[in-house]
Amino acid sequence: MHQQLAARVEDLHRRAFTVDAHFDLTYEIQNRRERGQRKIIESSYLEGFRQGRVDLVVSAMFIADYFLPEMGLRRALDQISHLLEEIEESPGTCRLCRSTGEALAARQAGETALFLSLEGAEPLQDDIQLLRIFHELGVRALGLVWSRRNMVGDGAFFKPARSGQRGGLSRFGVQLVERAEALGMVIDVSHLNDEGLADVLEIASRPLIASHSNCRALAGTMRNLTDAQIEAIAAGGGVIGINAVNHFLRDDGAATIADMADHLDHLVKIAGVAHAGLGLDLCDSFPNHLNLEEALPTRDVLAGHQALAELTALLLARGYSDEAVHGILGGNFLRVFKEIVG
Repeated sequence: MHQQLAARVEDLHRRAFTVDAHFDLTYEIQNRRERGQRKIIESSYLEGFRQGRVDLVVSAMFIADYFLPEMGLRRALDQISHLLEEIEESPGTCRLCRSTGEALAARQAGETALFLSLEGAEPLQDDIQLLRIFHELGVRALGLVWSRRNMVGDGAFFKPARSGQRGGLSRFGVQLVERAEALGMVIDVSHLNDEGLADVLEIASRPLIASHSNCRALAGTMRNLTDAQIEAIAAGGGVIGINAVNHFLRDDGAATIADMADHLDHLVKIAGVAHAGLGLDLCDSFPNHLNLEEALPTRDVLAGHQALAELTALLLARGYSDEAVHGILGGNFLRVFKEIVG
């Protein structure tokens, strides 16, 4: 990157409010603290957040299959507890936020803002009363499913698999969407299958997000969104976050940062730049702690949050304006969070 472009990228990142709409940080903190590690954010992730000028990280709570269904609630509550202990152990580095105002204040104080999200409603099982408890604990985004079936609906498989008939949202799923909207929680449709997403689009009255979903026109996995789904999410005022996982960028997995830019180009062509964002889903730093089954053979095409400048430079080279890049980096997600979360 030549000096003039590097200076422009640095200035743009300094002025932007940057959001990573999906990072399994809470899940990883639990895994590592249970193995005796401490100050994990400070030692392993804070420098990357700061180098990438990431202002807000949506920190996902994920429950591995091994613990379900009996321990889903316990694992989720433990993840929140571990995160709070991390924040206490490293004062002045990051803070758990419950509104966009708090997130903006964290940036002003030089701290990384964290929003909590559920990646799959498994901890609730079919008890809708638990949703308010999670909201009180700071959860502001609700991913309805992961890539498996739960009480809400069916997830999208990563690759074709034998199964029975796929379903849309259950009765509980419909109630959950309505209750989450009433509480001021953002509905996240990443990982939801096509039938379930069609139901959410019909039921939802507020903008939706697909926090970490790419374009199916460029990579055919069910985890990605069709052009019609992209159009529908955008029509409701929602935002879609492009992720950095190689197999969701190219079917053969031979993806680079340029493929991320290609997906953003396609998303902007279909939906408009106001509906594009980043949900990087960076996983290379996460080992398979359970070691009960082979981890998904994926890799990140972005070398951590600190490499965000490379993507920004590529977007500028493709003719994106500073204003458009500001929106993609985080302004678009911030707009939706402000409308729904406050």
